[in-house]
Amino acid sequence: MSTTFTMPNRQLAWLITGCSSGFGLALINIVQSHGHKVIATSRNPSRTPELVAEVENRGGKWLKLDVEDANCAHVIKVLEASGQQIDVLVNNAGSSIHACVEQFTEEEVRRQMESLYFGPARLIREAVPHMRKRRFGVVVNMSSGAGLEGRESMGAYAPAKAALDGVSKVLAKEVSEFNVRVLIVSLGAFNTNMVNAVTTSKNPMPEDYQGTIVEKTIDAMGSGSFKPEGDKDKAVKVIYEVVMGEGVGVGREGERFLPLGRDLAARVKQVQDQYSHSMELVSQNKLLV
Repeated sequence: MSTTFTMPNRQLAWLITGCSSGFGLALINIVQSHGHKVIATSRNPSRTPELVAEVENRGGKWLKLDVEDANCAHVIKVLEASGQQIDVLVNNAGSSIHACVEQFTEEEVRRQMESLYFGPARLIREAVPHMRKRRFGVVVNMSSGAGLEGRESMGAYAPAKAALDGVSKVLAKEVSEFNVRVLIVSLGAFNTNMVNAVTTSKNPMPEDYQGTIVEKTIDAMGSGSFKPEGDKDKAVKVIYEVVMGEGVGVGREGERFLPLGRDLAARVKQVQDQYSHSMELVSQNKLLV
């Protein structure tokens, strides 16, 4: 990348959403282990009192934040007003619901968009002005390979992640001159609770889909037979180092897209091949342009 970003030589404050398990919890651990300030958030902190106590005993904070709440960004407003600046915003919270596209209810689709796109977008709009004024900040949006190539049964989740990717690309171009970075972390399958905590539509699946890849995907995840190869702890180490410009991230501070997971290479290649094929047809004048 041509843009050069600079890092302040001080402790950074990370606000991370969705911290009660998975990537959020793993990120808390690595960030605190390196001496940085953590503001952890979750929808119901009272459900994880031991985790809350552990984080706060190490100098962090744990706040209630529901990204589906239209006023969720008020948390950042209050923190900044109190003098607690946010240097790194990590939009990690979210869940997935599985069904074929025609099966989803309007409510189910809208809820996925709230948690995976509108919620993060609200937090971004509140945090970025402060980052811009200070001429430093990092926005990390935890996305998914599903948003890249689409994935059977993820007809609500994948579009929401694609929307998050879209706003991330625009934001990255708009704020780079203010020394504010945006990093899209595109995740494959990892050893988190999300993989096997399958929620399905309340509508019944149409009979035609029985025995198809849609039903097989949902069954594999719901039965626990799907065993992801990705190690979340290794992944968060890479994320931390790319954000901080340390380790594997040295010289890569300008990266905007970070694909992680053993299955991601094939999924990225699938998208590349599709575009290459289309461009080949265009170059041969087989498509009207």
